Amino acid sequence: MTSSQTISVVGAGLMGVGIATHFARFGLPVRLFDVDPKRIAEVPGVARSILAELADSGRFDGAQADTTVARLRGVTDLEALAGSDLVIEAAPERLALKHRLYADLERVLGDDAIIASNTSGFPPDQLAEGMRRPQRLLIAHFWNPPHFIPLVELVPGTATDPALLQRLHALLVDNALESVILKRAVPGFVGNRIQFAILREALHLLQEGVADAATIDTVMKASLGRRYGMVGPLEAADMGGLDTFLDISRHLMPELAKDEHVLAVLEQKVAAGQTGVRSGEGFYQWDVARRERIKRRREHQLRHALLP
Repeated sequence: MTSSQTISVVGAGLMGVGIATHFARFGLPVRLFDVDPKRIAEVPGVARSILAELADSGRFDGAQADTTVARLRGVTDLEALAGSDLVIEAAPERLALKHRLYADLERVLGDDAIIASNTSGFPPDQLAEGMRRPQRLLIAHFWNPPHFIPLVELVPGTATDPALLQRLHALLVDNALESVILKRAVPGFVGNRIQFAILREALHLLQEGVADAATIDTVMKASLGRRYGMVGPLEAADMGGLDTFLDISRHLMPELAKDEHVLAVLEQKVAAGQTGVRSGEGFYQWDVARRERIKRRREHQLRHALLP
């Protein structure tokens, strides 16, 4: 897949626009489809806000904003995606909707076009059910926000053509994304399984009264958050000595949370209408001052630590 080939993104939500804007930054024309004309009309503004954050952090030349946004073509007619070499599906997480979408896409796409779902929940074989060419379907799980976190987890189904998988992997790497290929599909892939394992233990510590939310988050940010930016958990185990980690694991792992009882913490919050940033309160009060602190921290990380 070369820079002259065409990428399309289905779904003009924040993820879809973020993914499309990333490719546009690297000179690729992108067609962005959504059934909602209002969302399509908002695409340039959302893209410009992404580019502005990158420019403020020294990761993008702001003088290139107009040229970059011009590479994004918003459409509301699926027929406009004909001729695409890659379609990244970032539609809502409803299986029936995705199946209808794939059927419609297969009617307009060439036989060698790739359909890559950004799903975080459905396995590839379930997504490919009923497809005329299931070998073209795979998962490309981008992380939110895609201009800030470069990881893409590629997850093939049992029918996925290995050549198409490698073709997409090469495109992502060529465009400054950290593409990894999983050997097989598993719920949550790799990243979300690790993320929610950490969340479960954090909720357990909160539930058991070991520490408050601010203390738990401080421990994470000031220790593992910094370490895992340099080395992964298995690299860290090698560096610390597998014999040492085995000794610690034997007495610590039996004490860790292993079930879903911790969900009660989240259920109580949600029942009270405390859903987090969206409602203004979750584990924290999300006032203007807290939002500004997070924004400054993001800018610092983007400028000094994280690849775009």
